[in-house]
Amino acid sequence: MDIYYDPLDCKCKDITGGIKQNEKLILNIFGNASSCFLVLQKDGEAAEYKHMQRTAQGWQIALCLSDIGLYFYYFEIDGRRGGCGKFRKLVFDDGAPPYQLIVSRADFSTPDWFKGGIMYQIFPDRFFSSGNVIVGEGKWLHKSWKEQPEYRMNAEGKVLNNDFFGGNLQGIIKKLDHLKNLRVTALYLNPVFQAYSNHRYDTGDYKQIDPMLGSEADFEKLTKECEARGIRVILDGVFNHTGEDSRYFNKYGHYDSLGAYQSKNSQYYAWYTFSRFPDKYDSWWGIESLPAVNESCPAYVDFITGEAGVLRYWMKYPLGGYRLDVADELPDSFIEKIRATVKSADPDALVIGEVWEDASNKIAYGQRRRYLQGNELDSVMNYPLKDAIIHFISTGKTDNFRQTVFMLLDNYPKCVLDSLMNILGTHDTVRILTALGGIHVAGKDAMSVTVMDEDTRASALKKLKAAAVLQFTLFGVPCIYYGDEVGMEGYADPFCRMPFPWDDIDEDLLFHYKRLAKIRSKMSVFREGRYRELYADSQCIVYERRSEKEVAVVCMNCGYNKFELKFDGTLYDLLKGGAFAGSYALKPESYTILGNKCIN
Repeated sequence: MDIYYDPLDCKCKDITGGIKQNEKLILNIFGNASSCFLVLQKDGEAAEYKHMQRTAQGWQIALCLSDIGLYFYYFEIDGRRGGCGKFRKLVFDDGAPPYQLIVSRADFSTPDWFKGGIMYQIFPDRFFSSGNVIVGEGKWLHKSWKEQPEYRMNAEGKVLNNDFFGGNLQGIIKKLDHLKNLRVTALYLNPVFQAYSNHRYDTGDYKQIDPMLGSEADFEKLTKECEARGIRVILDGVFNHTGEDSRYFNKYGHYDSLGAYQSKNSQYYAWYTFSRFPDKYDSWWGIESLPAVNESCPAYVDFITGEAGVLRYWMKYPLGGYRLDVADELPDSFIEKIRATVKSADPDALVIGEVWEDASNKIAYGQRRRYLQGNELDSVMNYPLKDAIIHFISTGKTDNFRQTVFMLLDNYPKCVLDSLMNILGTHDTVRILTALGGIHVAGKDAMSVTVMDEDTRASALKKLKAAAVLQFTLFGVPCIYYGDEVGMEGYADPFCRMPFPWDDIDEDLLFHYKRLAKIRSKMSVFREGRYRELYADSQCIVYERRSEKEVAVVCMNCGYNKFELKFDGTLYDLLKGGAFAGSYALKPESYTILGNKCIN
């Protein structure tokens, strides 16, 4: 049966990705068939069979859906089921999965300022210290910036995370020109609120800057210094749990409040769930130091989202928005209230969720999530793309990468696609250079002493440059995890959280990042330009980002074949320089970015 349908081909589906409610969508099937039905099912409801109309070239149907939500669809053509096959192409198989379609709110949009920009993530204790650090009780400061973070358990079998290097807000301010030189537009900070640990995901007081980082005045200065450089600060919103050593739980009595652990009469008692008071309580993944919060508790919801709540308290400064930690564990209703609060304080603020899978159809704890339908998140951390880039660059095989790119294009609304937080590594993952080095070790002791030899590192650096080319040119916004741009190594936590090596910078790698940043900032096509695959085989891919006036062609050849690219007019090699009229020779194991705009 010679039938053609591809949802990424605008001749078949005239709107790529998700649509908005009441937006007209036209689907076309091409080929000869005697009957054709669209089988459309809203998630959780019964399927509807819709007659498609015959055209000169096949079959067509126009849809206009008024209910927001997640839909699935397939075709029944001459009695056979046609569903989503490899690379989203139509395949006839009774077990073929359906295509999907998100219908989002008619007014759903994402902040324009974020699109086309560059993010930078900082783990505050490890970026730079301005000195004069006041060490809190029960904490200790490393003698040298070059020491390793402590990873060993104490006598009670716990890793306390109470070792610090002294990185602080004034230190970040002193190094903002480094970010400016990378053309950073959004600075994402791991938690800065008062807490016991160095990672600060065990919040002690949501309305206090951790004293080891500085004061609220320091934070205000940071936001204003960033604003002067065209950078917006994004805070980490950790609203699923607090610390046991906090104003709200107060297990050790360190705060001048009556905590939930101390008394059932505490104003915070209803925030938590005790199975046996006070020592048995729900906690994040069973970690007792992180008691879980009941996000359905009205008092807690108001504390975070109310007029005098945490979100608004910090939005009085020029913030770019919030990144929501463990979004999968926050109820939809709570995320909706977070979004409403943030947007009411600043309609231009961003709400990003930590979601590790396809956020368009995610099922978490037995429930389908509604992240991308216009009432919750603007964007998510793009872990699927991270994994796909690493797999492609490590193996030289394009299939997984292409499948992931096509999945994102087909499943996500365009405004979300342009706002994806494209990571290669974070504080929760192995450093990208170490991942590309390919030396796998088990156990923290081995991780603490394993570094790449010279040849392995050279190979990993070459791969990282290629990975960064993809990260900076695909749809979404690249996020540099501090130190990746200068060649930091490191296995899993805490070795991916080493201090920034200010006196040991790989200048060649840093130059590469700066060049990519300049290309991205000079070409508006990376803001909202369409993505189209021009060529692909098992080891090479060529794609374009195109707008009305600009085009950028990205070539990534991980194989041993040589290719000749032919085109009309003149394109410029944006990485190495040079103008090419009509054709370009793509060498084996090489990459380039060609553009119709010369960038010096």
